[in-house]
Amino acid sequence: MAITAKQVKELREMTGAGMMDCKKALTATEGDFDKAIEFLREKGLATAEKKAGRIAAEGLVKVLVSEDGSKAVAVEVNAETDFVAKNEVFQAYVDQVAEQAMDTEAADLDAFLAEPWKFDDTKSVKEALAGQIAVIGENMNIRRFQQVKEDAGFVASYTHMGGKIGVLVDVASDVVNDEIKEMAKNVCMQVAALSPKYTSRAEVDQDYLAKEEEILMAAAKNEKPDANDKIISGMVKGRLNKELKEICLLDQVYVKAEDGKQTVGKYVEEVAKANGAKITVKGFVRMETGEGIEKKQDDFAAEVAAQMGM
Repeated sequence: MAITAKQVKELREMTGAGMMDCKKALTATEGDFDKAIEFLREKGLATAEKKAGRIAAEGLVKVLVSEDGSKAVAVEVNAETDFVAKNEVFQAYVDQVAEQAMDTEAADLDAFLAEPWKFDDTKSVKEALAGQIAVIGENMNIRRFQQVKEDAGFVASYTHMGGKIGVLVDVASDVVNDEIKEMAKNVCMQVAALSPKYTSRAEVDQDYLAKEEEILMAAAKNEKPDANDKIISGMVKGRLNKELKEICLLDQVYVKAEDGKQTVGKYVEEVAKANGAKITVKGFVRMETGEGIEKKQDDFAAEVAAQMGM
């Protein structure tokens, strides 16, 4: 199949690889982007993750925690423009969506949208959303929500950049005081800053690990074709371990560590010991406005030219 310049440009933006390498990868994989990314990684020409430059949708993430800290929710509501996201009417509506999501028993978004709107039970959540769209004059979308409950501790929260990123961290602890709450807040900020995928290595999917080992093995062999199996195995083990330290929260280097080496897990242990507590970071929720949504890029000059018949 013919590979277009647009496809090459898109893959380059996703991986940071060169134009010719991207074209070669797409040609070899018949235009399959996921396989093309793997192809580039095996050749040592791309990183494991797609670049975040594709995140562009506007809106807000709102986190809400109950007074006793045992329950919390995070919601994302999208709008078309940043101007609307800063609008007080929109922000008040997002607050209401968070209150609705805090109490909902809906198992998914469809069920959530179908339930009665708690601020006007003559409407469903979906109908109330339609009403807000009419008032604000811009398309809006309740994209997702996630609740966290913790009876043997508390849920900590953090909001970054006025709602661009929202984080919840589930903390089980037999002692709850200001120092432990401060620790939990710091862990929330860690999640916001470094965007881990998992809480600990125990959560990492075995299929994911097997696939990563396969990709890293191919990359190592391409890099050192004359190396023996022991050297290749060592290279793969070291690189996989480094990757896990980047994607697992408790293995990450704590951003406030004075020595630049202490992990988040060791920081939590240190605070637990100082307070005679048993603390477990059980999980987290991190939502970033528009992540994974590719926003349409308008060519303003082309639009003006078209309107003028040029």
